[in-house]
Amino acid sequence: MPVEVISFLLDSEDDRKRLEFQMVLQCAPLLKGIKVACIINIDRRHVGELNDILKGTDIEYMILMVREGKCLSVFYRRRELSSYLKREDVREFLESFGYVCQDLEKVLQRLSVRVCRYCSRKGRFPHEIGAFLDYPIDDVRGFIERDGRGEILSGYWKVYHDPGKARMIFLAYDKARISAVNEFLTGKPMQDIAERLTEG
Repeated sequence: MPVEVISFLLDSEDDRKRLEFQMVLQCAPLLKGIKVACIINIDRRHVGELNDILKGTDIEYMILMVREGKCLSVFYRRRELSSYLKREDVREFLESFGYVCQDLEKVLQRLSVRVCRYCSRKGRFPHEIGAFLDYPIDDVRGFIERDGRGEILSGYWKVYHDPGKARMIFLAYDKARISAVNEFLTGKPMQDIAERLTEG
């Protein structure tokens, strides 16, 4: 997609349009139902618009941390993220960092505490955050064990295992982004761009 389009929309004086475009651009795989969560920084002044923007979708959010006028926020579909966190490999991995994966709110609160501790220089960066972003657990573990070095492929995340599968996921994410941005550019509202996965 043309750099000029991205630049124009991100520089737009219409705060709501800029926030919507940021979400479409950065959360497309979540919006299109191929990822369980995404985490982005949002200008604190515009967080109040999120409920209205997400109205009519099954996407929820939680602010993990506020710092220097920005809100680090996680966006997710409750049923999908809850189910994902209970998957054996994900659950066992996160339990090794002290998470109890039976209660979504408690899991997200623990992540928030760990992010805030890091930002206040009281702890290490919680690299397990990659698990929340639906990165393969073997790659998250590889990143932690190798201190972010020695990857065999880099894209949406650093890949340490199964580069063929990672390339396919990267392509799916790219396709989701192109689709979501094109829909946004034709004037579709967020509730039509976001695939509705949860009944009710």
